[in-house]
Amino acid sequence: MRPTLGVLFVCLGNICRSPTAEAVMARRIADAGLADAVWVDSCGTAAYHIGSPPDRRAQRAGAARGYDLSPLRARQLQADDFSRFDYLLAMDAANLRAIQAIAPRGHRGEIRLLMDCATAPAVREVPDPYYGSGDGFAEVLDLVEQATEGLLGVLQARLTG
Repeated sequence: MRPTLGVLFVCLGNICRSPTAEAVMARRIADAGLADAVWVDSCGTAAYHIGSPPDRRAQRAGAARGYDLSPLRARQLQADDFSRFDYLLAMDAANLRAIQAIAPRGHRGEIRLLMDCATAPAVREVPDPYYGSGDGFAEVLDLVEQATEGLLGVLQARLTG
């Protein structure tokens, strides 16, 4: 049986930010005992890295905090994602616009920035660490952990309300 709610994290290439968010949120869902009620996935708006594992730097940063990104593989946003997922959460405004541009008319799910889920966000976007230093991957994790904590509360409220 398919879980009740689906959450899709979206960035550009699906090798840094969105798989990080997927791994962090999967852990939060499991720890909250909601694995039967919520499922998560990630994708990119571009086809740059289809089938590739997450960036090694993202995997190392995640592993340092106990998240395993190694089984994940990049994929591109597909038309059927709009019917499969209740939440499509973009890492930045450019990817938010890309999702909105292809969303089918009448789509009932929520399309918004991931950081909108954070209770007290210091920033609105999760910056792309791909061309930056290793510290950028730790910053991504900090922001994703903050936002997914708030997202978990949103999901719990929806499941019980």
